[in-house]
Amino acid sequence: MPRATLLVGLSAVFAGLAAVLGILTLVQRNPFVLILAAPFAFLAYVFWYQGTGKLAEQARRRTGPEYARSRDAGFGAGARRAAEESRRRREARQRYEARESRRRARRGRRRGGAAPQPNSGPSEREAYEILGVDPGASEERVRRAYREKVKETHPDAEGGDEERFKRVAAAYDRLTDADESRTAQNR
Repeated sequence: MPRATLLVGLSAVFAGLAAVLGILTLVQRNPFVLILAAPFAFLAYVFWYQGTGKLAEQARRRTGPEYARSRDAGFGAGARRAAEESRRRREARQRYEARESRRRARRGRRRGGAAPQPNSGPSEREAYEILGVDPGASEERVRRAYREKVKETHPDAEGGDEERFKRVAAAYDRLTDADESRTAQNR
């Protein structure tokens, strides 16, 4: 016979004894009999609680991660509350960032992927002119021209100009994005 069934059976027996003694208390009007019924009722409850698995479930819940003492807990309830509050904020921020990331990804798919925005930098023709290469130049030639222009226009270089540097970087971005989209279309 399984242990749980045995415990529930014993619980029923003790509950029956407690009920009979309770009825005898009413019939005889003797409170002493009720004192005898109380331990049987208590045992019936304990055996039922153990037999149905509720005691083990409660013990498992109390040893779960939410009951584990965190490293930053400190003394007193205030320290634990502060740690719990910061954990909740961190989780909320992570959920928000994940939601925003999914939203940006959906927006990108609706727009057709990496399609350039109308006013986001130079056109492809202008990009070739800024880098000083012929339209349709190889990726290697574009990369070399970009590196040369960056050395000339970098704000930290002598005679460098931040605005020109930004235009060179935008031109290179436009051309490398255009090359990637052409490669993807050829596949």
